[in-house]
Amino acid sequence: MKKIINTPNGPAAIGPYSQAVEANGTLYISGQLPINPLIGKIEATEITSQTEQVFANINAILTEAGYTFTDVVKSTVFLSDIADFAGMNEVYKKYYLTECPARSAFAVKALPLGALVEIETIAAK
Repeated sequence: MKKIINTPNGPAAIGPYSQAVEANGTLYISGQLPINPLIGKIEATEITSQTEQVFANINAILTEAGYTFTDVVKSTVFLSDIADFAGMNEVYKKYYLTECPARSAFAVKALPLGALVEIETIAAK
């Protein structure tokens, strides 16, 4: 059974996709950009602040679906510049202290809305 997850505490989708989909005890969160859901725009201009906003958005979706960061099993991090890896990682490690999820991180040519970072997340119970 598939369940669509949406929360007003996370940014609205900027295309034809859901914030997240839950199926068979697994939550698939779409890539989250550093959009402030209160204003619908990216406010932060540097990597650590953008990454903090991304994690706030992920947390809102996890919470709406009844999951926590301890349920996360896989993250995929997209960076507009691989030079931002260390800054992103400084924030990332605040959310995963032990039993960290599997992760991929790589640079892409560009991200929507000029974002520096986007993170997609999979959680399971």
